[in-house]
Amino acid sequence: MNLVNKTEKTFALTTPLYYVNDVPHIGSAYTTIAADVIARFQRLLGNQVLLITGTDEHGQKIQRSAATLGKPPQDFCDGIVPSFLSLWDLLDIQYDRFSRTTAPRHQAIVNEFFQRVWENGDIYQGEQKGWYCVSCEEFKEERDLLEDKRCPIHTTKQVEWRDEQNYFFRLSKYQTQLEEFYQSHPDFIQPVSRRNEVFNFVAQGLQDFSISRVNLDWGFPVPVDSQHTLYVWFDALLGYVTALLEPDAEPTLANALQKWWPMNLHLIGKDILRFHAVYWPAMLMSASLPLPERVFGHGFLTKDGQKMGKTLGNTLDPIALVENYGSDAVRYYFLKEIEFGKDGDFNEIRFINVLNADLANDLGNLLNRTLNMVKKYCVSQVPSINPSAIPAENPLKAMGLELGDKVQQAYTGLAFNEACHYVLSLVQASNKFIDDQAPWSLYKQGKQEEVEVVLYAVLESVRLAAYLLSPIIPNISSDIYQQLGWGINFNEQKESANLAPFCTHSTWGILSDQQLLGTPKPVFKRIETSK
Repeated sequence: MNLVNKTEKTFALTTPLYYVNDVPHIGSAYTTIAADVIARFQRLLGNQVLLITGTDEHGQKIQRSAATLGKPPQDFCDGIVPSFLSLWDLLDIQYDRFSRTTAPRHQAIVNEFFQRVWENGDIYQGEQKGWYCVSCEEFKEERDLLEDKRCPIHTTKQVEWRDEQNYFFRLSKYQTQLEEFYQSHPDFIQPVSRRNEVFNFVAQGLQDFSISRVNLDWGFPVPVDSQHTLYVWFDALLGYVTALLEPDAEPTLANALQKWWPMNLHLIGKDILRFHAVYWPAMLMSASLPLPERVFGHGFLTKDGQKMGKTLGNTLDPIALVENYGSDAVRYYFLKEIEFGKDGDFNEIRFINVLNADLANDLGNLLNRTLNMVKKYCVSQVPSINPSAIPAENPLKAMGLELGDKVQQAYTGLAFNEACHYVLSLVQASNKFIDDQAPWSLYKQGKQEEVEVVLYAVLESVRLAAYLLSPIIPNISSDIYQQLGWGINFNEQKESANLAPFCTHSTWGILSDQQLLGTPKPVFKRIETSK
């Protein structure tokens, strides 16, 4: 298949297609927030962006969950999907495509892909024996099981013994090709800890894996044998491809892969790393298709230092969290406080303390007090200062001039916590600068020009901070921009991608006296906790 080379100015990324056996949890919200931040940042850079999310709806787990409720599987899925859509809406997730693996168009893509792999001689019938975890939809090595034959991931669930005829994919055939690919593309799997994990797994020797199930109705039939149903993972990974189709395009691989393939980034939790970093690339190699640029496996979330779970009764409801604190607060905490790629913890007291310190006190209070001083000392007008006349050793200018590049590198490397720390250091330096320079004192001494330089430098630093944090806290950033006289809403960025281009707005010194300042009002209210 001849693919049109992707243009430089496109960026396509995916979240996992979430399994719909239950409503979304904080882990799926975490991945999707991160994906949305990357998509927003790429749009600021002027790229055309396609953010794909969606749901994985086939397999035995769904069939059993539906049966428990006495529902047909499709009705069960149709009942769960709206909970994902409404949570993404609450979290201000600006996705472009929502892919459902039960969509009729998806079956056409799966069948065509299967046919390519079949014709390449990479699918055969064989016997599958082993311990199977229905929750993972995966066979487990006996050495990995916990006592009482429990799954190492779903620790309360026992695995089931399976002995059946299945169709297999020749994964072992691609061992050398995969190893060579990993060596020549060292950034394919990130972070480094995940890459090492995959290397170790592959080095042990790859086994062919089963891509069909018998005695299962809920899924697509195997194109060459309707007695078998395609394994949920074979079908689910292709949901990314189906999502690339334009709404009115005929569902063919050529149409799906025309503009956005290969993907720039698959963002996943580390529990599904093997499927995305080993099985998926081998399947694509078999079908003679280019591989994605990058697979990033992030860590798990705990609550108060403990693994979350229904049995422990310590789950964290993402909907309640957003309704109590707002989407910006939730987005900011999880990306600033957790190094992306490592495991991270949620603790409500720390959550509140971080938000009050960073967003209410440092950022919000800085804007408010500065605008009030501008009102008092500069008749509510941006001081008529030429930023190039401010000396290079001015601490805010010195930091501000370097900040855009640093933050761009951090976002590009998915180091969201670093981006937040860089920006916050400018905000904290601005608070210190006001205290050190004491513009109220300079004003009393009649040093109007010095007052104006101080206030301009701080206002411009707040603007720059708001801009660089806009992928993470779009509502607060929009509020700040509007109070500084820009009619920019970062939540409308998709419709007006070039409203605030990165090349201009990420540089220090673009605030001008042409801006008509808005009324000062708090951008983030301090969270009061009852004792």
